[in-house]
Amino acid sequence: MAWRPRDAELGVAAATMSPGLAKMTARAAAAVPFTPGAALVGELAGITLTGRRLGRHAEADGAAAAAAIEQQATAITARTLVPLPPPMPRPDKLYIAIDGTGVPMRAAETEGRDGKGEGGKARTREVKLCCCFTQTSVDERGRPVRDPGSSSYLATFAPAAAFGTLMAAEARRRGAGHIRQLTILGDGAAWIWNLATQHFPQATQIVDLYHAREHLHELAKLLEFMLGSHREDWLTARLGELDAGDIPAICAAAHAFPLTGRKADDLKTALGYFEHNAHRMRYQHFRSLGMFIGSGAVEAGCKAVIEQRLKLSGMHWSTPGATGILTLRCQQASGQWEEIWPPPHNRTGAA
Repeated sequence: MAWRPRDAELGVAAATMSPGLAKMTARAAAAVPFTPGAALVGELAGITLTGRRLGRHAEADGAAAAAAIEQQATAITARTLVPLPPPMPRPDKLYIAIDGTGVPMRAAETEGRDGKGEGGKARTREVKLCCCFTQTSVDERGRPVRDPGSSSYLATFAPAAAFGTLMAAEARRRGAGHIRQLTILGDGAAWIWNLATQHFPQATQIVDLYHAREHLHELAKLLEFMLGSHREDWLTARLGELDAGDIPAICAAAHAFPLTGRKADDLKTALGYFEHNAHRMRYQHFRSLGMFIGSGAVEAGCKAVIEQRLKLSGMHWSTPGATGILTLRCQQASGQWEEIWPPPHNRTGAA
């Protein structure tokens, strides 16, 4: 075995890659599939790697970063670690936008899970994504403007409770306790609002307007057999009421139809979405305050951070592997790439 004193001096004696190569392989693996990533490293650095080696190393580095993030989140939640407040001047508003999307998994990862695949079997597992961003101003038309470079992301396969811990820690790291207006944006799923109430009961909760509009279109479809040729006019009137935040008017217009049996049950379910979220749908009021009422930031994050890398044709992931790559992509998209790498051991005692 060769003896390389300088490796020990630099702290890389037991490493299979130098810190520089490890960062390069992680960046390549986070950006493109493993085999093209290995080719990219070879072209840029002149170092030959197999796609398998590049993938294993990048997934392991990402998994280590995810574990460190979870450890930090636990410490923040327990108040044993208190993030510093954001520097002055502070943004006026902090938003926490939450969404989820399915990632194709290996068969062993979905064994026993119900899903939409053939035979009712699951082919994917849900990744929960959180996007935190700030807002300081509105444009000349009074529309909110997201602060440039203010978005940070986290993603996990963990259950809702564990996701809530990560989400709350990230929000506190971003200054949730020091910013005037904290807002949580979601699609109306109950688990989102349960977490919001648990961790930030003081926050304003807003259902994404575009999801609410989709539910209104579904309501019109449900009543189509009663509305006949008046369907479009009826829907237009209801969309206007939704924009005004007048949920009682929507419910009253739908209840005007004498439905029975299964149709009545379906209507009750459809209106439940609006009735339970009425206080989160005061869109005219939220607009008057110059607030975001759509969760476009996190939906764009689902596409850019998750789908463009983990949902390409033919891909099937393990949970640890997908977690590692997701963590790398979230850190890169958040502008925190350097924070997941240990400082270089490149100073000798003499230096």
